[in-house]
Amino acid sequence: MNTADQLDHRAAVAAETARFAELLRGADMTTPVPTCPGWDLTDLARHAGSVHRWFSVLLRRRIQAPPTSREVDLRLPERADGYADWLEQGAAEAAEVFAGTDLDAPMWVWGADGHARFWVRRMLFETLVHRVDAERALGLPSAIGLARGRDGVDEFLTNLPFAALFAPKVAHLRGANRSIRFECTDTDGSWLVRLRPDGFGTVPEGTAGEEPAEAVVRAPAADLLLLLYGRLDRSAATVEALGDRELLDLWFANSEF
Repeated sequence: MNTADQLDHRAAVAAETARFAELLRGADMTTPVPTCPGWDLTDLARHAGSVHRWFSVLLRRRIQAPPTSREVDLRLPERADGYADWLEQGAAEAAEVFAGTDLDAPMWVWGADGHARFWVRRMLFETLVHRVDAERALGLPSAIGLARGRDGVDEFLTNLPFAALFAPKVAHLRGANRSIRFECTDTDGSWLVRLRPDGFGTVPEGTAGEEPAEAVVRAPAADLLLLLYGRLDRSAATVEALGDRELLDLWFANSEF
């Protein structure tokens, strides 16, 4: 099952942003965000809304080469209590861009899928993970859901090999054809990641089969997503990490972005 084909990423961006904004209404925006050290809720909201506006610019221009500038008119709110509305305004602008965009149109991306749809999918998981960050900061529980959890794991593992521009530690993910299998325990997701002397990447679905791996990481889809993003420790009760501990240490020390 390919959940990327089943999920409506455009609708999911809108839903995740609405949830995020609702968390901010009435909240103390100086509340620290433990999962983003040094940030408070204002920083978190500003980052998420800036990403929405920046990705919208990229999509509107259908860029075909790496951009030389990241200047965007953010129109930041004058008061901290305006960030909820500002976040929703950015998502509304993004929705307009989505509606006028052929998501199959080729364009420059930093990741694996060189089409406009890359940026919509990327925006979804930027928003979702930071929505969870806000919930953690406010001491609230988080719910992600099977489809978004599985798709988020796939999006992360597929694109991580291309993330060196802003996650330089991925350059350390090398090995003599060593492999780690990541599995969802509540749905059908399974990914084999192979570390080679010249880099790493996922083995194409359907070709890895039951190929043995030196290490295996299993968790429910939502928890596996949070684990990969560094929002959950692999010692958590829902996570099963088996096999080569040195290989797992290498992965988790160098794979966050």
